[in-house]
Amino acid sequence: MTHVVHAEAEYAAFLAEGRFMIQRSVSTGAPVFFPRIAQPGTGLADLIWVEASGEGSVYSSTIIRNKPPAMDYVIALIDLAEGVRMMSRLVDCDPAAVAIGMRVRAHVGELDGVPAVLFVPCGEKAA
Repeated sequence: MTHVVHAEAEYAAFLAEGRFMIQRSVSTGAPVFFPRIAQPGTGLADLIWVEASGEGSVYSSTIIRNKPPAMDYVIALIDLAEGVRMMSRLVDCDPAAVAIGMRVRAHVGELDGVPAVLFVPCGEKAA
C-alpha cells in the first residue's frame, strides 16, 4: 500500500498550530498555493512547506452585505509577497475603505471556530 500525502490536512494542522505555511518546489523554487501533492503544470512531487511572510496586497475584493444585526465583511483575493494569490477575509477594517493595491498582513485567526488565514490592512498602497 502506498503512502498518500494529504496536503490539505497538513495545511489545516499548521493553521491549528497558528502557522501560515505555503509550499515551494525544491527543484524549481516556485511557490505553490493551495496545498497540493505535486507542482501544477509539472507534476513534480518535490514540494516542501515554508513559512509564508504574511505580506500581501489586495488584488480584488467584494463586500458581503448582511441583514442587521450581522456585520458586513470583505472577501478578497490577496497577492502574497511569495508570488501566489489566495482568497481570504479582511478583518478589522471598514469594508468601504478597502482598495485594490492596499497592503495587508496575514494572521491566523478563526472563522466559525475553524482556524483560518485572515488579513488586516497595513494602511498603505502597494508600490
